[in-house]
Amino acid sequence: MENFHFDKNKLLQDFIHRAAFHHVMWYNQVEKYFGKEKAMKILAEVYKQSSEIQSKRILKAINSSDLNTDQLLETIAINWLANDGVWFQAVEFSSGMKDAKHCNDNTWAEFSPFEAWSVKQFTGLSENSGLEGLKKALNYRLYSVINKHSVTNETQNSFVFQMDDCRVQSARKRKSLDDYPCKSAGIIEFTEFAKAIDSRIKTECVGCPPDKHPEHYFCAWRFSIPV
Repeated sequence: MENFHFDKNKLLQDFIHRAAFHHVMWYNQVEKYFGKEKAMKILAEVYKQSSEIQSKRILKAINSSDLNTDQLLETIAINWLANDGVWFQAVEFSSGMKDAKHCNDNTWAEFSPFEAWSVKQFTGLSENSGLEGLKKALNYRLYSVINKHSVTNETQNSFVFQMDDCRVQSARKRKSLDDYPCKSAGIIEFTEFAKAIDSRIKTECVGCPPDKHPEHYFCAWRFSIPV
């Protein structure tokens, strides 16, 4: 995250708020797709697994001798990402990859504009703040404290965003696994986030798994405002 001046304690509260909404959005999509009875069974499994994972990480952070707000922000973001993965796997193990991707993509279609709204509330970004507004907003996403990204200006009306280090993909790489094919969700995620910052912004996928990519980034996205 770039060194902007902001209240980290307030951002911590906002991260918790966003993570909670993401959890509920996952449930809503699963209920819509499978019905309440099956959704509740999947929720029970998610709650059990996610609680165990998150509790261990929170206790580890609290017991740290040098606990600070940055560590708490990172802990909340990692737990948010872990909970997302638990939801995906719970649906996948219950009904298969196709259904899991369906619920995942639709959850991101709801969560991305919500997160953009949250970032605008936190930062005070105005409506239709253009590409500069989007650059700033990308620094306040939940991803921003656990992944590394960079921005390259192309023209006055476009820039490329690269995810240089992705926690999920890097973990898979360490285990000698293929990249997770996240392109379908990524197109929804980045497109909806950018549109919610400024409705004029167009999003183009430069490359995202299963696409091949260079070693120095996992995915890349071009944002532009047509002239």
